[in-house]
Amino acid sequence: MEGPLPPLLVGMTFVTGLVDGFSYLVLGHVFVANMTGNVVLLGFALAGAPGFSITASLTAIASFVIGAVIGGQLGSRFAAHRARLLRTAAIVQGAFLAVSVILAALSDAPVSGGWRYGLILSLAVAMGIQNATARKLAVADLTTTVLTLTITGIAADSTILGGKGSKAGRRLVAVAAMLLGAVTGAALVVHARIAFPLVLALIVIAGVAAVTAALASSDAEWATAKA
Repeated sequence: MEGPLPPLLVGMTFVTGLVDGFSYLVLGHVFVANMTGNVVLLGFALAGAPGFSITASLTAIASFVIGAVIGGQLGSRFAAHRARLLRTAAIVQGAFLAVSVILAALSDAPVSGGWRYGLILSLAVAMGIQNATARKLAVADLTTTVLTLTITGIAADSTILGGKGSKAGRRLVAVAAMLLGAVTGAALVVHARIAFPLVLALIVIAGVAAVTAALASSDAEWATAKA
């Protein structure tokens, strides 16, 4: 039983596209959510490729780890109730996103110096919390940040190849959500104000927090199943 968790996690996958679109375009070739890609970018920077920063990549990785630790602590504390876990994690994540919105609104484009690293730190912590929470909730094919295995599953489990293909719809929705987030985030950065992708991300996470807060007293099987 997963109840409302899948659509909520799809919304958080959309947030990943938004913030990584923002971070890559505005903060100088760095990801704050997809750490696999960020490690690759760190490799480019170590090799001396122009346009990549060792310090920025390391800051994102370290901050993401801090966020994952926070998310892990919340997961342990609210392990008995998935709705309360997601509610609390979304509230904490939202606080860091709110900080990033303020920083982006106050900074000039292109973002540099302390503004840049403040944004990397706050966003990477927020996404580390999200990733750790999604991992604890363990809803199949909805990690909210990593799509490599999701795309692999679409192909490998295809009914054409004799697989079950039972989760192809959910997997495609997850891919589409991140793609839509990236497109939206990039469009807002290029054609509007750089803070707008983060404002939209904050709105989505606030919505997740509101929905799960309303369900926090639920004794439904999906909510009380051990996270």
